[in-house]
Amino acid sequence: MKIQKVWLIAVALGILVGSGGCQRKPEKTRIAMVVKNLGNGFFNAAHIGADEAAKQLGNVEVIYTGPTTPSAEGQIEIINSLISQKVDAIVISANDPNALVPIAKKAMLRGIKVVSFDSGIAPEGRQMQLNPSNAELIGEKQIQMAADAIGGAGEIAILSASAQATNQNIWIGVMKTLLEKPEYAKIKLVATVYGDDQSDKSYREAIGLLRSHPELKAIIAPTTVGIVAASKAVADEHLVGKVYVTGLGLPSEMAGHVKSGAVKEFAIWNPIDLGYAATYAAGQFITGRAEAKPGATVSLGRLGTVTLDANREAALGAPYTYNANNVDKFAKLF
Repeated sequence: MKIQKVWLIAVALGILVGSGGCQRKPEKTRIAMVVKNLGNGFFNAAHIGADEAAKQLGNVEVIYTGPTTPSAEGQIEIINSLISQKVDAIVISANDPNALVPIAKKAMLRGIKVVSFDSGIAPEGRQMQLNPSNAELIGEKQIQMAADAIGGAGEIAILSASAQATNQNIWIGVMKTLLEKPEYAKIKLVATVYGDDQSDKSYREAIGLLRSHPELKAIIAPTTVGIVAASKAVADEHLVGKVYVTGLGLPSEMAGHVKSGAVKEFAIWNPIDLGYAATYAAGQFITGRAEAKPGATVSLGRLGTVTLDANREAALGAPYTYNANNVDKFAKLF
């Protein structure tokens, strides 16, 4: 009798515990988006896309974070904290491709999926790198815009982000190769400088270019911070109409400079789509629907699918051109 009573009590407790377990809501999947630095309009727009992807994936919380100034050290500190919080995935635009590898490896060893986007981590430090576009197309687009602005002849300079920025250096390499082609024979690259994606330093570097090279016709800034700073420098030096700025910028930040005449046209991919795609891809790795291997197909939700290359990289799409005809429309979005 005693044994039967004990057995019945055990069964009853099991039912209670089981029913209580069923009533508990499942914990949310947490995807951290670690950006180069906070307060950057490009990444604020990427955050909007990340939140959209989270809603579509369902039961996903996005943790948006980054250092106050763009540095690898700041991102390493943040990733360490995210490892302690046991997030499910980290989506990151890296300030340095190699310096972040050890901490990213540590995260992956703890079961955290790592997807880099925009500016990548070296292959051993992530599952996938989502490039906003194809490097050749981005480089060619910027050279074409500069050439069109100056009538195909004259001196140009490049104002980049940090000297270690993965994406910037690849694009600059493409631009330099393109300038060796016969169709660009009359264009001369006279300087490449770095503003470290900081407004004040980028502005000072742009002023330096304008004063050191009086025959300068165009500045290419493949960075959203740099292009704004260079446009302001051209206006402040009263060189609008003589020196043109182009590169990669946000419509919301560039509309005024297009109207002033300092910029004829610029380009950018849609950062909302980029943030959406990177976050959606992270969700696929978390659930096991995507594999981190060359040739694997990864779903990007409403943006279709991509196939990983030999380095487990994929490109989202080609950059889009903005000018006086469309900049106001897009300035309302990002």
